[in-house]
Amino acid sequence: MCGIVGFVGARADMQEILQQMTDLIAHRGPDGEGHYIDGPVALGHRRLSIIDLEGGRQPMYNEDGSLAVVFNGEIYNFQQLREELLAAGHTFVSRCDTEVLVHGYEQWGHDMLKRLRGMFTFALWDKTAQTLFCARDHFGIKPFYYYVSPETGTLMFGSEIKSFLGHPEFKKELNEQQLELYLSYQYSPGEDTFFKGVKKLMPAHWLEWKDGKVETGCYWRPAFTPDHKPSLAEWEDAIGGAMQESVSAHKIADVEVGSFLSSGVDSSYMAALAHVDKTFTVGFADKQYDETDYAKDFSEKIGVKNFAYRITPEEYWANLGKIQYHMDEPLADAASAALFFVNREAAKQVKVCLSGEGADEFFGGYNIYKEPFTVSWYDKLPLWFRRAVGAVAECLPPVHGINFLVRRSRPLEERYIGNTNLMGERRKKQLLKHYHGTVKPTDLSRPLFELTKGQDPVTRMEYCDLNLWMVGDILLKADKMSMANSLELRVPFLDRKVFELACRIPTEDKVNAGQTKIAMRGAAEKPIPARTADKKKLGFPVPVRAWLRDEKYASRVREAFNAPAAAEFFNVKELNRMLDQHMSGKRDNWRQIWCVFIFLVWYDEYFVKR
Repeated sequence: MCGIVGFVGARADMQEILQQMTDLIAHRGPDGEGHYIDGPVALGHRRLSIIDLEGGRQPMYNEDGSLAVVFNGEIYNFQQLREELLAAGHTFVSRCDTEVLVHGYEQWGHDMLKRLRGMFTFALWDKTAQTLFCARDHFGIKPFYYYVSPETGTLMFGSEIKSFLGHPEFKKELNEQQLELYLSYQYSPGEDTFFKGVKKLMPAHWLEWKDGKVETGCYWRPAFTPDHKPSLAEWEDAIGGAMQESVSAHKIADVEVGSFLSSGVDSSYMAALAHVDKTFTVGFADKQYDETDYAKDFSEKIGVKNFAYRITPEEYWANLGKIQYHMDEPLADAASAALFFVNREAAKQVKVCLSGEGADEFFGGYNIYKEPFTVSWYDKLPLWFRRAVGAVAECLPPVHGINFLVRRSRPLEERYIGNTNLMGERRKKQLLKHYHGTVKPTDLSRPLFELTKGQDPVTRMEYCDLNLWMVGDILLKADKMSMANSLELRVPFLDRKVFELACRIPTEDKVNAGQTKIAMRGAAEKPIPARTADKKKLGFPVPVRAWLRDEKYASRVREAFNAPAAAEFFNVKELNRMLDQHMSGKRDNWRQIWCVFIFLVWYDEYFVKR
């Protein structure tokens, strides 16, 4: 696990620039660094040593040195690929997974990507063809950003956007259009970012530079293809087998592996399957938001030592700037800070941790997936009637039931943009000083609903979340918070082999009106107690709602709301009104308050301090 940077654009000071870019992501790999410069290309690498501690230094080369690669991630089937490549006549000089990339590219070219099982981004320079080839893993577990200078055509790329700050041709400008999408999603969705010109290479995509031109393409698309033949019991057994195999593959390492543990089924199931020696948990002093007692009890039951840490409000708030700096783009998911602390504590003991990301998207875990089964008769009423009722309801005070009437006034593909839909266009017009509305949230979700036309509502929601929410929120915070603490995070649920099974499980074996992750919970009941397997999803509960009604913490938000940066983007009077309503208990505005506040914290880190 590590971080990569690089650029294509010959200059006299290439080594100095590459060093600056690499230094900016040193937290991703404190165990070593490597540089490569050839003609117009510069490749940089920071290493966190996990496999082949002595022989796995990067960049890594093929036999004649005509190919050089820098790589971030893990290839879990590298041993099988290595055997294939040895049989084909290739020579290996290390035991690490990185080397299969150079030989695999020699043997299979772009088709190598279809053979890889793991989490990865890499950049490979073909000296003979003068071509740079880059790629990102199937689900977007590892990040990859790129930027083409509008003045010189120089291509920059890296695991983190902040590395571009080390290149003199990078022009740091805010992409204000992304703010409107962020206020709905609570993260930065799609391929665009908050920095003008900076793009994300999307999951299962490749990028190629040749002759000064950049081309991107897709090498794989996920698809849900339900199979109604197997029984629920058969699905449960299949999940158990697939997860055991995936966890075993994800434990391959030359260092100790631990596991995160909350009170939910995903992490509990993971910890039970993994047979690690250590689990890690965070919580808060308020019992409503604390899972440490459960984690200690569960760890004792499975014979594992648990390390628990209670986060104080003071340190939570004190670290928000640091967290948003590491995030690269603003993320208003309050759990991201909790994730920062659990990674920090785990990094004191181990170098690798297993986590449960992906289970909800694969197996139908979010409570909102129950929605199609609740009051389903209302959806059968004429659309014109529901739209009329919703229009009236939208103007009424926010009492119980109003949100239901507003949401169900629109078809699924109009109302669902993912697990979070924080603000509508009307609300954004009230808050923003410069509202344009040129790009709507549904512009990103609509193509995904087109790809799932004719499938049931839950499957369509899962597909949307798999492509937007999981990539933009779940995996962003997983990578950035672990790497901020120099810890490798592995996600066995998010595995190609697991998905090949999960995509065939029909909705009725995933979700109903009363339960989520039905088949997966059934599988989990075998190694863990039933009460844990059936436990309602909580995520990382964080007491932000309560803190924002406490003057001690609300005053920090108010200070940000009245700072010059806030006045540049927002209607300050409306921001203060929103905070006042929440503090008085008239409205529960905490998510909207937090979304704006976190943007301002992030903006301060990147456009005020730097």
